[in-house]
Amino acid sequence: MNNHLPQCHALTTLLLLLLLHGDGASSSESEVVKIGAIFTLKTINGRVSKIAIQAAERDVNADPRILGGRKLSITVHDSNFSGFLSFIGALKLLVTDTVAIIGPQNSGMAHVLSHLANELHVPLLSFTALDPTLSPLQYPYFVQTAPSDQFQMTAVADMISYYGWREVIAVFSDDDQSRNGITVLGDKLAEKRCKLSYKAALPPDPTASASDVSSELAKIQSMEARVVVVHTFAQTGLLVFDVAQRLGMMRQGYVWIATTWLSTVLDSTSNTSNSLDIRGVLTLRPHTPLSRPKQAFISRWKHISNGSVGLNPYGLYAYDAVWTIAHALKLFFADNGTISFSNNTNFGGMAGLASLSIFDGGNQLLDNILRINTTGLTGPIQFVGSNRSPLHPSYDILNVHATGYRTIGYWSNYSGLSVTTPEKLHRKTSIRSVSNQHLYNVTWPGNTRERPRGWVFPHSGRQLRIGVPNRASYQGIVSQINGTHVVQGYCIDIFLAAIKLLPYPIQYRFILFGEGHKNPSYYDLVNMIASDVFDAAIGDIAIVTDRTKIVDFTQPYIESGLVVVAPVQRLKSSSWAFLRPFTAPMWGVTALFFLLVGAVIWILEHRTNDEFRGPPKTQIVTVLWFSFSTMFFAHRENTVSPLGRVVLIIWLFVVLIINSSYTASLTSILTVQQLSSPITGIDTLITSNKPIGFQVGSFAENYLTQELNIPKHRLVPLGSPEEYASALEKGTVAAVVDERPYVELFLSEHCQFSIRGQEFTKSGWGFAFRRDSPLAIDMSTAILSLSENGELSKIHDKWLSKKACGFRGAQDEQLQFNSFRGLFLICGIACLAALLIYLPSVAYQFSQNSPERERGNHPFGHSSTSRSARIQTFLSFVDEKEDTSRNSSSSGKLKRKLEDISSSRSRTRISRLRTMAMPKKLHIHIGTSQQSGPNAGYSGSTDQAIK
Repeated sequence: MNNHLPQCHALTTLLLLLLLHGDGASSSESEVVKIGAIFTLKTINGRVSKIAIQAAERDVNADPRILGGRKLSITVHDSNFSGFLSFIGALKLLVTDTVAIIGPQNSGMAHVLSHLANELHVPLLSFTALDPTLSPLQYPYFVQTAPSDQFQMTAVADMISYYGWREVIAVFSDDDQSRNGITVLGDKLAEKRCKLSYKAALPPDPTASASDVSSELAKIQSMEARVVVVHTFAQTGLLVFDVAQRLGMMRQGYVWIATTWLSTVLDSTSNTSNSLDIRGVLTLRPHTPLSRPKQAFISRWKHISNGSVGLNPYGLYAYDAVWTIAHALKLFFADNGTISFSNNTNFGGMAGLASLSIFDGGNQLLDNILRINTTGLTGPIQFVGSNRSPLHPSYDILNVHATGYRTIGYWSNYSGLSVTTPEKLHRKTSIRSVSNQHLYNVTWPGNTRERPRGWVFPHSGRQLRIGVPNRASYQGIVSQINGTHVVQGYCIDIFLAAIKLLPYPIQYRFILFGEGHKNPSYYDLVNMIASDVFDAAIGDIAIVTDRTKIVDFTQPYIESGLVVVAPVQRLKSSSWAFLRPFTAPMWGVTALFFLLVGAVIWILEHRTNDEFRGPPKTQIVTVLWFSFSTMFFAHRENTVSPLGRVVLIIWLFVVLIINSSYTASLTSILTVQQLSSPITGIDTLITSNKPIGFQVGSFAENYLTQELNIPKHRLVPLGSPEEYASALEKGTVAAVVDERPYVELFLSEHCQFSIRGQEFTKSGWGFAFRRDSPLAIDMSTAILSLSENGELSKIHDKWLSKKACGFRGAQDEQLQFNSFRGLFLICGIACLAALLIYLPSVAYQFSQNSPERERGNHPFGHSSTSRSARIQTFLSFVDEKEDTSRNSSSSGKLKRKLEDISSSRSRTRISRLRTMAMPKKLHIHIGTSQQSGPNAGYSGSTDQAIK
């Protein structure tokens, strides 16, 4: 866009010489704040915007509190559909000390004038130039006060996805705004897994002619898609609908979605839907919530407009744009800002341009505008995010009918499609899911309530060309009848049954592909669809990765996969056949567990159960007998310990499973024929280096060479079941690799061969259609319906229900150890847990009753027993019966108690003897002596202890 200025340099110089009236140093009228507006006044939005802007100017000037006594002066310039006049008007405004400009009306001029605004620091506010590419980073002084087309195209894409349409055609004016909007629509549709299949560009408004429109609409008529989005301006858009009506494109089956230009026409003009048959069209309108100021303005509109034009949302945005600038100026003056201009030194070397002045307060005024947070007629006025978009962008979705239109729902960037007004949803938590998207019922073109499917078959009147493989083998799959063009078979019946379930009729014809002498290449058949030779292909077409890259497949109608077929020999009867149910590891593990469980039961029962006691030889025989007799539940020994019973119950359950499995497997071995082959599956076939057969035309050849890296010289093409049998019998090939449905038909007549191993691929058969064909989706739905109602099974039984030789190899009958690993693991854990509980308890009993402990308690005892002696003592203790050890312990305790009692009695007896031997107190009375002296008259007693 930078090249616009140099191109206009000479013209600008001349104009400035004519228009400049001063040096631009400062405003000559300090009491008047000048604002400009640039619109095409012959358009609906131009007329509505002029009336709303003048009304806002009067309202602002009527309130002296807004600008502090200053007056707002708005000059409206008519660009008259001309970019040149828009540029002239902008220059005229900029040389008259204009502080802000409302406009321009279209995005093309917005790109040009934004460069001037950047240089001169004059904010541009536009509610109609909504090009998504007008980035704030490139044009910081350009502000979009209405939601940009980024949001409108998101709403359109959500509507298309909601109704389930896949392809869309866009009709648009070839100007910046419309072209860039359609680019955004393509991106948004791609996010919804839809696509913009065709873009019909028309000359910019108002230069488009009826012939231009008719030429593009005629192309659209021959296309498959029937969903048309019209993104243009009012004059061109109405012309599109007028021509579409004459071409019969407003009838049932078409879907027309118009952007906001149509709602503008419906709101501002009368009888549009009557004069032009646009019934059933969907259109969007910028959503403005109901409020008292809005209702008041609507009430006074007829008076201020003199009934010349109806009010639309862009009139409300024009009114709010003036008030937004007024509020920003109020903040500007409150911060002691002054209206002043200075010379631009960047234009110093250019005659005339040097007189363009820079608004000194432009940056501050722009900041004030971006910080506005108020409520206007359009709702909350606030610019959020890095792209400075209005708060909560939203749209009304309208459905046009005979007398006007009705609202069928809303779209908001917050919650998507809803029948609830956006301002109510903003109070709730956003849950934007498919299940929460809702719209009311729509009356579509043709006055129908049934949702159009959005597409038709291209080239009206031409039948659908369906390729059918002309097979030489397996004629029950698909075949030609007696050299005619009539085909029959399993695949044909399924296709015809599915066609009957489609909600619309289709015309088609079958075209045979191939000579009929050999099977055709299915890769070539699929490529014919991509090359537009066929519209579809039906038959036994395997759904593989390479083919899905160039065509779309339906839901598989039969499962398929590659298997290996090889010659087999009957196994001879053997006297050791009873060993074949189990593999060698399984036999070994089973025998080991019989012995292990017997040993564990013996350990748990030996000290308490007499049946598990006796001489060593007897105990060994008992363990072996008990172990193996559990196989037949014939064990005679009873278990008395709780742990032993738990282990035995678990083991008997394992034995039951093993017996049942062995019996079933042996029965199968002895009653079913057993076949053997050196080829056991695809792995042994790959390593054998022997020739491998495959069906001509099948994808098996590519799979074997590309995926399994088998050399091509090992592959032998075979064309019929007879060739299969001959090659296998003669040893020309070691095995044949083919899809299971073919193999089952082959084995139904050749029982000397058998499938070896398992399927090593998983796929299915489906019908192929061109990429992005909606018919593929509808046919898939029909096939699912056939599966659910049982029709698929009936068709399968009719053509493919031949009884095959279901022989299995001997190895398939052998039971592997892995199949019983869980049972053995449970049993082993039970045995281990029982031992971990039992052994510590025995050790504890031993510690309480050991001879060392008894000797330690003896007053003269001392511990001198060696470790080996203690171990021997422990083993002896373990070998003792638990009752004996308990009795022995009780006898010892009783003996010690008796000894204690005896010792106590002895001490008592000795004490009594000592008492008896000891003399009692002797009372010796010595008579009174008549003598005098110290001992005269002495009287006393003497105690003497006699030992």
